[in-house]
This record gives sequence, C-alpha cells and structure tokens, in this order.
Amino acid sequence: MKIEGCVALVTGANRGLGQALVEALIVAGARKIYAAARDESKVLTSDPRVVPLRLDTTNPELIAAAAARANDVNLLVNNAGVLSSFRLLGGGSAALAADFRTNVFGMLDVVRAFLPVLARAERAAIVNVLSLASLASVPTMGGYSASKAAAYSITQALRAELGAQRIEVLAALPGPIDTDMVKSLDLPKASPTDVARGIVRGIAGGEEEIFPDPMAAQMGELWRSSPKEYERALGRF
Repeated sequence: MKIEGCVALVTGANRGLGQALVEALIVAGARKIYAAARDESKVLTSDPRVVPLRLDTTNPELIAAAAARANDVNLLVNNAGVLSSFRLLGGGSAALAADFRTNVFGMLDVVRAFLPVLARAERAAIVNVLSLASLASVPTMGGYSASKAAAYSITQALRAELGAQRIEVLAALPGPIDTDMVKSLDLPKASPTDVARGIVRGIAGGEEEIFPDPMAAQMGELWRSSPKEYERALGRF
C-alpha cells in the first residue's frame, strides 16, 4: 500500500497510539487523514491534512455517518480498542463483553461500513491494530487476549474474502505500548511514536503480519518458529 498521497482514517486517534499513527502518516506523505474519536474536539492538530471526525465504534449510527462523510478513504486503520477484562476467572461477564464490543464487533462494524468506500479505490488497505496477545493469551489479561485473538481470526477471514477486490488486510501486532491503557502494568513498553512508525513501514511494505517494535519483532520470530514456545512465553507475563 502506497502511503504517499493516500487518504487514511484512523480510529481512536485522539491520544496514544492513534495520535502517533496520525503523525506518522503525515510524515509518510498521506494526503488527508481523518482522525476519528468519540469526541472529535479532543483531536488536537494544526495540520490542514488532518480532519477530526466523530466516531464511536460501538455506535452504528455514528459509524454510518462517518463512512458517509469520509467517502474518499483508501486506508482504514482500526486502532480503537479497550482493555476492560483481565483474569478470566476473577472478572465478570460485563468486562469481557466490553472488550468484545469494541475490539471485535466494533472493528468489524467499521470495516463493513467502509467497505463500499474502499472498494471504489484503485488500491486500498485495512489495517487492524491488534496485539501480541492475539497470537496467544496473556493470563493476566485473559479476557482482553481472547478479544484480540477473535479480532485476529476475523482479520484472517477478511483477508481471504477481500483478496479478490484488491483490498489488502493487514494485522499490526505490537507489544506493550507506553499509553494510558497499560500504564499500571509493570512491563517494558515501546513508545507510541516508534510503534506507529513501525506500523506505517509495515503498511508500505505490505506485511500481512506487522511486528512494529523490537519486542514484537523478537516475539514474532518465536511465534513463527514455535507457536507452543510462544504460548509458554506469553503465559509467563
């Protein structure tokens, strides 16, 4: 996917990795970027290429309105996500449902809404920002891991469904990122800027699985060589 001159939309773009992705796309030469957030007034930018856009990925009406307004998109970056559910046996169903509502169903609803827009483009791409926990569970975040695993499975299914339509479907699989989502967790974390740059490089390179930071790259090699050892490694977190 060529970044220079593209029209992108990034969900969850008002802070953290989403904000860093908008900035990385600007540097890479995107022509326009819709920075989508539940409260578009929190998208802080002075760059004329950035268009704040109201979008709550759990609200079908707002999704439809966003797709109608951003009708020139050819790069969709599904970044919005939540972390509500931790250990499966110690948490309730409501927290697990919240993770699935945003990380799985919300992501898929956004893809469905923007598919007619993407299909009109000569070339288009969907990038689902997932996690190393998509490939094996982190027990301390078992509910979140399950939602990201489901999102990865959906990404694979979309890749097969949309391949004939010239729409690339990529999975970004970062390790822990230094954002508000995991600030309470005692883990080594990559900077949002570095992760965003790695994701944009992966998009430009057409990598179906993007491991955008050093920890992710190391774990990605382990996953490719031994999925069982990868599972054991994440099980120690």
